[in-house]
Amino acid sequence: MTVSGRVAVVVPTYNEAGNLPELASRLFALDVGDLRLYVVDDSSPDGSAQVAARLSEQYGGRIEVISRDGKLGLGTAYVAGFARALERRPDFVVQMDADLSHAPEQTPEMLRKLDAAHVVVGSRYTAKGDVDPGWSLKRKFLSSFGNSSIRFVTGLRVRDATSGFKAYRADALRSLDMSACRCKGFGFQSEIAYLCQAGGYDVIEHPITFMDRTRGESKMSIRIVAEAIWKLTLLRFRSF
Repeated sequence: MTVSGRVAVVVPTYNEAGNLPELASRLFALDVGDLRLYVVDDSSPDGSAQVAARLSEQYGGRIEVISRDGKLGLGTAYVAGFARALERRPDFVVQMDADLSHAPEQTPEMLRKLDAAHVVVGSRYTAKGDVDPGWSLKRKFLSSFGNSSIRFVTGLRVRDATSGFKAYRADALRSLDMSACRCKGFGFQSEIAYLCQAGGYDVIEHPITFMDRTRGESKMSIRIVAEAIWKLTLLRFRSF
């Protein structure tokens, strides 16, 4: 069943030129009526922005490239992408990684579930969710530890607090105070989930299998996780 309505997909990029053609191909093959892709690029040395611009020509202008001066952070990239996408008055907004760790084919079902919720989180840690079977024990520990710690310090009820694959009703996303976001990096994923929960929105989880990237290098590290935990701890204290 075709998903009706206007859908905006926001994808930050830094050195993702090799993944963008496949991502665009899979997104525009979906059974979604009116889909636009917003690529927010932080001056990638590999020419990601130029690749996205060429793809926009290929797909009839349905890709918009937001080029930023320097590596300004994942969180600020999403804020910029959301703002630009919402200008076009979509019905739904989706955020996802550019490295194909989030399967675009899960998007239609996540959008359908917005009939019963304001936000749908693509979750590794809900029933039937999973991670790449090729993950090392270190990678599994890093993900599990980061997720559990962030849930503890923020009080988030969503099981996958660090998921970067989310679908929103546009009116719910529009109502969030993005200026309140303090996490410029990885912690943004949890911070925006916290804003949704604090705003009283219905947040549900959709099981996904998170796959490791096949091109490029992972940007995750223990330092990034530790920084996110610290900043989100401060967020929780400020809320009190």
